[in-house]
Amino acid sequence: MTLDKLYEVLERVFATNFVSYYKAHAAHMNIRGRNFYNDHKLLKHIYKYLQDNIDTLGEEIQACGVGRIPETINTVLATSTVMDDMPALDADDLLDNVLQDLYALIEVYHEMDDAGQALKYPDVSNMAADHIQHIAAFCWKLEATLDVPGKHPRRG
Repeated sequence: MTLDKLYEVLERVFATNFVSYYKAHAAHMNIRGRNFYNDHKLLKHIYKYLQDNIDTLGEEIQACGVGRIPETINTVLATSTVMDDMPALDADDLLDNVLQDLYALIEVYHEMDDAGQALKYPDVSNMAADHIQHIAAFCWKLEATLDVPGKHPRRG
């Protein structure tokens, strides 16, 4: 593992988090239906958490001295593992779309953890583990809301 590779991973996590944040915020604004209040509130918790991570991840990139955050939306979209798509959907589809994005985000955080361990950067690994824990809790809440089996990616 090289510092260039660490930057690639951190940039991918930053971009995936950024796109996931925006889509969760859009879902929060567009959610409708019988469970509006609870869905709206859950999505707010999710998007605010992801929004806070934008700055935290940017600062980690700077602290590692490996590069700069992506400076254009095009770069963010090209680097993200989450697609920039969310057609007009019903409430369950909106929630499921956010859930799928969170699964993808957990995966890139696992990559971040691996990179931090490989380079002996415990701050990177610890940050990744903390975010995996928080995002997994959001996955569980979305899974319970949608009444679907839990399948968020975990490593043993």
